[in-house]
Amino acid sequence: MEQEPKHSPLSQQAGDEPIADVVADQTQADSPAGDALTVGQNTVALEEEQVKDEIDIQIDLLNDPEWVVRREAVITLGEMGDERCVEPLARALRDGDWQVREVAIEAMGQVGSPAVETLLKLLRDWEVRKYAIAALGKIRDERVLDPLMLQLRNDEFKDDAIDALVALGEPSVERLIGALRDKDENVRKCAVLALGRIKSSEAIDPLIELLGDKDWFTRLTAAAALESIGDERGREAIKPLLKDPDMVVKMRVERILAKWKKQPISQPANA
Repeated sequence: MEQEPKHSPLSQQAGDEPIADVVADQTQADSPAGDALTVGQNTVALEEEQVKDEIDIQIDLLNDPEWVVRREAVITLGEMGDERCVEPLARALRDGDWQVREVAIEAMGQVGSPAVETLLKLLRDWEVRKYAIAALGKIRDERVLDPLMLQLRNDEFKDDAIDALVALGEPSVERLIGALRDKDENVRKCAVLALGRIKSSEAIDPLIELLGDKDWFTRLTAAAALESIGDERGREAIKPLLKDPDMVVKMRVERILAKWKKQPISQPANA
């Protein structure tokens, strides 16, 4: 009787995988590097899943009846800075407790650019516009400048817009200097106030030009802004206003110069 031929363990049978693949799979399975790669991938996947779960947990907590819990959830979502946090934080801007709304503004700023489009949409809603403006002022993104400058024309929200532009700081300066020539007197005044608070040396010469404005309040705020910046050029420029036809301007300039005499000349913060 003929004996059946013995097959080598590495021989290929019909329907089996190619020998090279079997060997490669076995080698990878036995390799410490292969084990480490698999463990690393599993760890990353687990961490991502944990982050997703944590975001969902915090979003659920935004519905808690206790404002303290909602506040802490908002803070945590802001610290996560994930794009998925934007919509829940936008809803938190409508929270019934001001302490929750306040931290929601900060949280939106922490999320940054991914929150801009949502905040711009919220500007259309009168009830939440104030908070959206404040949040935009915390995001260094060029898309926020035009909408904030537009709010300077809104009597009800212009002060909020000034605060937001001041919070942005240097990125706002160029637009605000341009607004000093705006046809709308109120916009010019808002720009002066904002520039005085930002204290940019770039604003000194444009503000000096406004000392000759026909509106007494513009002259007054320009002088106050130059006082705030504290540059020698501003000090000299406001001296002629000691003879200003408006008594309020004259008295204010007298106080400014008297105060300046008692202190050394300071340099602009970003000169």
